Amino acid sequence: MASLIAILDLKGKSLIQRCYRDDIPPSSIENFMPLILDMEDEGQHVTPCFSSEGVNYMHIRYSNLYVLALSRRNSNAAETVIFLHRFVQVLLMDEMIDFGVPQTTESKTLQEFITQESHQLMRDQVQPQPLNHLTTAVSWRPEGIRYRKNEVFLDVIESVNMLINAAGDVVRSEILGVIKMRCYLSGMPELRLGLNDKGLFRAGEKDDKPVPRGKAVEMEDTHFHQCVRLSRFENDRTILFIPPDGDFDLMTYRLSKVVKPLIWVEAEIEHHGESRVVYMVKVIAQFKRKSTANNVEIFIPVPEDADTPKFKAATGTVKYAPDRNGFVWKMRQLAGGKEFLMRAQFSLPSVKNEQDNSRCVPITVKYDIPYFTVSGVQVRYLKVVEKSGYQALPWVRYITQNGDDYSLRTAHEKGSPAVRQST
Repeated sequence: MASLIAILDLKGKSLIQRCYRDDIPPSSIENFMPLILDMEDEGQHVTPCFSSEGVNYMHIRYSNLYVLALSRRNSNAAETVIFLHRFVQVLLMDEMIDFGVPQTTESKTLQEFITQESHQLMRDQVQPQPLNHLTTAVSWRPEGIRYRKNEVFLDVIESVNMLINAAGDVVRSEILGVIKMRCYLSGMPELRLGLNDKGLFRAGEKDDKPVPRGKAVEMEDTHFHQCVRLSRFENDRTILFIPPDGDFDLMTYRLSKVVKPLIWVEAEIEHHGESRVVYMVKVIAQFKRKSTANNVEIFIPVPEDADTPKFKAATGTVKYAPDRNGFVWKMRQLAGGKEFLMRAQFSLPSVKNEQDNSRCVPITVKYDIPYFTVSGVQVRYLKVVEKSGYQALPWVRYITQNGDDYSLRTAHEKGSPAVRQST
């Protein structure tokens, strides 16, 4: 697969590297960044895989680092890129790969023979051997696991990313979902999970079964843990798997559809001469009354030179955040269908700035709503089958929260159309 793996900074300097074969000199790493810059100068799209002078460069970017794999052979580029993503999560160079060939990337398995405790090897002791289940079909789960109480917990967590312009229109919305599991099951259980995926009901059309309206959800960019049998999912959309022990992410998905903002914020700015500014903020919970949003935080930007804050809120607490040039309205709980007002006043210097910097900073909202999914994804069933025949207790929980990638434009002054900001 790979002859050399290295971690580079943004300037292309190698921070750490490991050579698994001797067919590529380490000096080839120095050619990586010049090749990237040449492609950018020529207006080419920088692809994760490219070749130069007989060397294959395969890389991913993680934060401010490049993770690079080099090979001279006709390697499987897709496998290498997937391995680099797993490598970032585990970060073990010698334990995950041997002679350039991936061995195991499952963190649960690696934790069993890589610990934080040191052990002195005595002369009469036998050298530790690799775990037997590494070479089996279920390498992510060892045999012999036993629990007094067999339970499995499933969390469906959805994050909403949204872009709203200054007129209050939803320009872009996206739902990123993840299904997290925590398994405390004995033996080698087989789990069967059914979701209200639209593809499942489409498959039923062949049997003249109607598609329920308003209940099916069409997922995009689904990604499964390696324990899932993909062939079975392609056939009847059933998620069949033998789970790892403990915590893991079973599935991630995305839905790119316009959704109604769950928490709507209207902000109105009123200037009193050049020495005082007043903010009138209204928050509206636009979800069902039986649901409640927890830990709601609304950030409103203010000019950099604003001072002497005064706040009055119908509920929650408001605090000035001078380090962020704004103030934060916090509410421990916000019930569905409710709306509240908050008033903030700031003093300004006598000389008015030519540019109001607060207009460039967006309003942001943070929240989490338990027992609720904005996409409508639901767990239809979760069955646990094990040869010993024990009964397991499945627990399912739904959570919707704000996403990390969204921009909410700031408000206009009084007299202009009120600007509504939201998540």
